[in-house]
Amino acid sequence: MMQAHVDAIVEWLQQKVEEANVDGLLVGVSGGIDSAVVANLIKLACPEHSLGVIMPCKSNPSDKNHAQRVIDACGIDHVTVDLTKTHETMFSEIKKQLQSKQTFNNEQEQLADANLRARLRMSTLYTLATNYRYLVVGTDNAAEWYTGYFTKYGDGGVDLVPLVNYTKGEVSAMARHLKLPAEIIDKKPSAGLWEGQTDENEMGTTYNIIDKHLKGEPIPDKDREIIESLHRRSAHKRQLAAAPPVFEV
Repeated sequence: MMQAHVDAIVEWLQQKVEEANVDGLLVGVSGGIDSAVVANLIKLACPEHSLGVIMPCKSNPSDKNHAQRVIDACGIDHVTVDLTKTHETMFSEIKKQLQSKQTFNNEQEQLADANLRARLRMSTLYTLATNYRYLVVGTDNAAEWYTGYFTKYGDGGVDLVPLVNYTKGEVSAMARHLKLPAEIIDKKPSAGLWEGQTDENEMGTTYNIIDKHLKGEPIPDKDREIIESLHRRSAHKRQLAAAPPVFEV
């Protein structure tokens, strides 16, 4: 059953490469389960024209090690671009300018810092994609897409989202089917944006609960309220930039 899903996604990826008249596919490999699954899928779709990109940015060293494990396990071509210095230079300059205007918002610093990392990674992926004539493949699953748990124009800035119809549990099942390393499958989900950060702590609910909600199964009211609130607040992330109507003046 799961092999049929893998085959269907691989065929769809190949169709998209042909439609776009490009040479292949690439993905940012974080060391987490979603990007690991996608790395395996694009390797199957374009065995000779796929690329895994490791982009440490003030990251926990274990994340880079896990990303390399993914690369080694599926045998995909890869490149590493360390964005730590780029991020430090850019964020410190922005912070300095805001402080000089006395408009720097300390309460928003952690989020602004994290989102800049995600957007630097997006820019890196598209620069590489232009070089190789590849499409950028995203890693968002159904739970992340529904709740908006991604950075707009960051990890949400991609060409293709092959896992967007699959719950976190289904992605885990696909990872087991693809025989991903156990340490990747069992790793606690985290965007790795700051020390101790985990997806579920940040969202205020669990992937298991979100998966149940997406399947129409009963969940506690408090979790339903959290999930639906996240969905409403993140609607803009799932849409193109807003445009006004044509004004008759």
